[in-house]
Amino acid sequence: MDTQSKSKIEEGNCRRHRNMKEVRIIFSQDAKEVYEYLNKEAPTSKNEKILLKAVKQKIEFIKENPHYGNPISKKLIPDEYKSKYGNINLFRVELPNFWRMLYTLTEGETKIEVVAFVLDIINHPTYNKKFDYK
Repeated sequence: MDTQSKSKIEEGNCRRHRNMKEVRIIFSQDAKEVYEYLNKEAPTSKNEKILLKAVKQKIEFIKENPHYGNPISKKLIPDEYKSKYGNINLFRVELPNFWRMLYTLTEGETKIEVVAFVLDIINHPTYNKKFDYK
């Protein structure tokens, strides 16, 4: 991952995976903006509250099992992600109301750490557009 991409990443908290590697969750700037929006709107919006609760739950699942999400075939990964983040593996997690959370895994700075970069938290029409589905 290039320096510019790394500067767009914001850190989350971490937990040890069952194989004793620490799993750290980091949000991209795009995902962070959606996460902050959900936190802001959740107290007054039932839909945002449900979505935020699901995102938090799925993050915990990823901390327990970094391969929790559905893997996306390399040939289906949008060019946007390839150009922004390089050669990545990509996982999809389904959320309520047809939203999706997309993340990638990488080695951390040490060999005892796995980093899950949450790239996007997006609604279904945006997901379809990114993946060129009709």
